[in-house]
Amino acid sequence: MKKIDLSTWERSLHYQIFRDYVQPQYCVSFDLDITNFLSKIRLKGYSFTFSFVFAVSKCANEIKEFRYRFVDGEPVEFKRIHTAFTYLNKETELFKVVNVEMKDTLEEYVTVAAQTEKEQDEYFTAPLGNDVFQFSAFPWVSFTHISHTDSGKKDNATPLFDWGKYYEKDGKILLPFSVQVHHSFVDGVHIGKLAESLQHYLDIYA
Repeated sequence: MKKIDLSTWERSLHYQIFRDYVQPQYCVSFDLDITNFLSKIRLKGYSFTFSFVFAVSKCANEIKEFRYRFVDGEPVEFKRIHTAFTYLNKETELFKVVNVEMKDTLEEYVTVAAQTEKEQDEYFTAPLGNDVFQFSAFPWVSFTHISHTDSGKKDNATPLFDWGKYYEKDGKILLPFSVQVHHSFVDGVHIGKLAESLQHYLDIYA
């Protein structure tokens, strides 16, 4: 990671405006077309959760604003962000948080994620680091909006991604998706870039 110089950073003013807001995080929800992506990963026998976490993380890593964090109260940019996702134990109906290092390919990530999840018995292995994207599936409801618990920590700049129950409409399979970010680092235009990049990836994945 590298520390950001506020005296030369083009985002310095916007960063400082939102820095001390009582609630600096905000959330946006929208649908993604997963028709092609779902078909292709089903043919390969891949887990949708692992595959989708990779797809989002790959696209988000390509946008620097999603790699900004606070370290000791100061803004920094990480070179690469890894993943942390919830995974449900169907017997206990309790979830565990699984941490998986980001990989270069979906195929490699799916393999490592499946092995890591299988070998992890604990619900929580350690506090989450700064260098992750957080994911939480909500596959029981096709939501149009979702909110999250608030720790009260204004320096929590870890993006949180959720997805709901996918559904069919006009011959397409649509997935409710939400993005929560810290406004000191991420504006609507950056979420727009992520939405465009992610949809493109889902459309062309083969």
